Amino acid sequence: PGRQDFGVKNTPKVIGGVTPACLQVAQALYGCVVDHLVPVSSPAAAEMVKLLENTFRAVNIALANEFLLMSDRLGLDIWEVIRAAATKPYGFMPFTPGPGVGGHCIPLDPRYLSWKMRTLNYNARFIQLAEEINASMPEYWVNRVAAGLNAARKPLNGSRVLVLGVTYKRDVDDVRESPAIEIIRLLEERGAQVSFHDPFVASLAREGLDTPAAALNAETLAAADCVLIVTDHRSYDWGWLQAHAPLIVDTRHVLQGG
Repeated sequence: PGRQDFGVKNTPKVIGGVTPACLQVAQALYGCVVDHLVPVSSPAAAEMVKLLENTFRAVNIALANEFLLMSDRLGLDIWEVIRAAATKPYGFMPFTPGPGVGGHCIPLDPRYLSWKMRTLNYNARFIQLAEEINASMPEYWVNRVAAGLNAARKPLNGSRVLVLGVTYKRDVDDVRESPAIEIIRLLEERGAQVSFHDPFVASLAREGLDTPAAALNAETLAAADCVLIVTDHRSYDWGWLQAHAPLIVDTRHVLQGG
């Protein structure tokens, strides 16, 4: 979702059949619309492929998030560290920290696999640790908001916080498992007056929130005690935002170029 370079046709499709005949029929069907098919020995193997790729991302995002937490304690800029590490031409793939993970795959598929393995008396420790770290990120960013307000001699309780972007990733309209939802809940629990803006979302009622949507203009930004960037939609003008908002907490590092 949201990608312009890959779609259904040019993304390889992994296929497993219950029998060789099933695999042949499935390949004939998908071959009509997909350029590259990857046959495997069974549907279970195909499902495990999906679980591996989603768990790979969940674990590496958690690693990046933990390095953010450690870099904060050490007084280091995690983004500088990631950029420098990414100059290695082999053996490293950059992942970036953020507000958490969302969508219908990364937060859920590894959890399903972990549950399944528990029924077989196996403890999927990497998955559980990654889930714990990623799930902790909304609270981390709420604490960053509180710290920023405190530096401006304002309490979080009663402050006006504008959450910018509530979908789980940029340029999509999907809020499933979005970390923005937990961030808003935590802010409201701590007494903040929260509103949100997202060009793809008009209401959060389906998520059980009555948080009001706000118009994005200079007056709204100036009236907010803090603007919290959660989703980095390309339609946002970051320079304009910086010119009008008194305090910004940036979970995506977009104000420094990502």
